[in-house]
Order: sequence, then C-alpha cells, then structure tokens
Amino acid sequence: MADASGELAFLERLIADTRPSLHRYCARMMGSAFEGEDVVQEALEKAVQSIAAGGAVKNPKSWLFQIAHNAALDALRRRRRRAEVSFDAQTPDFPDAATADAKVAAAATLASFLALPATQRSCVVLIDVLGYQAAETAEVLGLTLPAAKAALSRGRCRLREIAALAEGAPPSLSAEERRRLRDYADRFNARDFDALRDLLAEDVRLDLVNRRRLAGRKDVSVYFTRYDSAFDWAFSVGLAENRLALLVRDPGDSSGAITHVVLLDWAGEKIAAIRDFKYAPYVMESLRTSQL
Repeated sequence: MADASGELAFLERLIADTRPSLHRYCARMMGSAFEGEDVVQEALEKAVQSIAAGGAVKNPKSWLFQIAHNAALDALRRRRRRAEVSFDAQTPDFPDAATADAKVAAAATLASFLALPATQRSCVVLIDVLGYQAAETAEVLGLTLPAAKAALSRGRCRLREIAALAEGAPPSLSAEERRRLRDYADRFNARDFDALRDLLAEDVRLDLVNRRRLAGRKDVSVYFTRYDSAFDWAFSVGLAENRLALLVRDPGDSSGAITHVVLLDWAGEKIAAIRDFKYAPYVMESLRTSQL
C-alpha cells in the first residue's frame, strides 16, 4: 500500500471478510467459542498496531492467521495448558491426507479439539475446517511440509478416537443464579429498561462484540435504548458452553433458531459486565446452547 492509512483501510476490509474464519480457528484452538473470540480480538488489535507502526505485510491473510495462531498459543500458555508438539523433519510415513477421514473435524465438538496437542489441532483446523492446503498450513505455522502432514494425520486419528466420547455433565447452577437471570430476561422481554438500568453497576462494562465497547453506567445505559427500538428479539435463559446465558431468538422466525447470546457478569445484585454477540453471528456456528 502507498501509505499507512491505505494499509489500515485495506486491513479493515480484510478483517471484515476474514473474522468468521479467524473465529472458527481460534474457537477450536481454545475449545471455546467465547475464549476464541477473546483471542480474535487480541490478534486483530495486534494486527492494527503493527500496520499503524508501518509494518510491511507480504501475504495479509496468512499473516492474520499467524498472529491469531500465536495469540491462541499465548492464551493457552496463560491458561497453563501448553501442549505444543515439535516434529523432526524426518517424519515417518503416514497415510496421505487426501485419503484420511477429514469429515470427523467438522462434527467434532470444540472441547474435543483440546485433546489434541496444539500443532495437531492447528493443522486439523486449518486444513479440515478452513480448507487450507498443507503447504499453506505449513507456512502459517512455520512447519516443514512433512511435519504439517504428520501433525494432520495424528490429529485426525486422535479426533476419531474421541468422537464417541460423551461430553461432561453440565455444571451445578444455584437457584439464585437462575432466578437472577430469569428476572433479567423477564424485565427485558417486558421492555422494563428503566429497571434494568437501575441494575447497572457504576463501573459496568459493555462489550458489543465486533461493534464497540463502552464503560460506565451512563454510557452503557444507551445499550437498552437500542434494543427498545427493535422488535426482532425475545430473551430466554439457557446454557452456552455450560455457563448461564441469555438466548435470543427472533419471534418472527418460526424455526425458533437462536440468533445470538448475551452473557452477564454480576457483582452482588448489580451487573458488572455485559457481553452481547448480536453483531458477531459467526460465533453461533461453534457455540453449543441448551434451553433451561
């Protein structure tokens, strides 16, 4: 690009096009749609900072995935679940990737991917989920082509082994937690937004994912005004990745599909944080939800 502003404009367009794929990758690396979005946000912030500082980019899409990959590994280290695997260039023979069963990755739960070491996980997601070629995957991950193929084959085999395993039981949820969230949903559906504003803590934070972030009761109060002007939502209480969440549906959609979810954090009886995924519909692809 001719200048930094041109680079940034190009990056913004690239991010808009690539963000769903980045989330598919990061969600499987982290084993969580929510934590995957955290990593995507961190990676994109780093990308914007790099371009603003005058960094040159040869292959922008691969570069974004490299940043996302490194951000995911950093997050896994912080979570103390480091599972990197290294491969020697002289790898043993494995079945050709084209003849292996790639469909298992598409059906695997996010939690299943956590059973794979990080390099195997990356190769399976990039190739089987996102459609990258083995050579492209090796470039993104900084591997040799034989190492990438070996990691792919091992990862596929491991996913097949755990495909039939049942997920863990849902967490125990207190009656108080459920009551508090049901009250919130009832007030939301009744459009009693003044009552909801009264629940906001003074230092409440809002993350309207993929749109904007606000902090402080005065600014966050506008959030309810936006919903009050629309009629394409109805809130209910459910589980999303085994945590309490508000499930949102469009009353006009007879299929009853969940359009997005909203997460709340509480400080006593006050709302400390709101995380709303209305503008991040790609998250729903990887998210498992259930009605309570």
